[in-house]
Amino acid sequence: MAEIEIAPLRSLDDYLLESARFQVPNVRNVERWVNRVLNNLLYYQTNYMLTACIIFIIIGILNPAQMAIGIIATVIAFGIFVYATENKYELRRMKRSHPAMSLVVVLTLGYIFVYIVGSVLVFLLGIALPLAVILIHASLRMRNVRNKISNRIEFVGVKRTPMGLLLELLGQEQEAGS
Repeated sequence: MAEIEIAPLRSLDDYLLESARFQVPNVRNVERWVNRVLNNLLYYQTNYMLTACIIFIIIGILNPAQMAIGIIATVIAFGIFVYATENKYELRRMKRSHPAMSLVVVLTLGYIFVYIVGSVLVFLLGIALPLAVILIHASLRMRNVRNKISNRIEFVGVKRTPMGLLLELLGQEQEAGS
């Protein structure tokens, strides 16, 4: 496996401000919408991680113990999912055939664990809010030339990034023609 490389932090101008172009995706063309989201997740991954960390810190300062429980529960749910899908052929096939359902399973497991412990509100604010912000940005942000070139380089295997590995574990492989 190639060495993991951290993607560069994109400028605030490129991420949110003047040069950023946003447009509501065509929800009738789901394949193109998913392609946009996946490519933006790869291109802006460091910005998304920073955004999630900022939201985590704000929620964590307000509710530190419950936030820790929510994070632990989600990590456990994700770990169980990855372990099960890597060791059971049927589950691995299901993950590759239905990647969106795989993400829903992970989030549902995390929610159930947090519900049992009693930290549902913090789960929703601390974990689901950053995911929602990231997915909304990735859905609305139109790709640019640098985004397309960077994603081609990652697809070819010249570099491997944390988001690329995470998407791979969730069964979201990129296609060369994207």
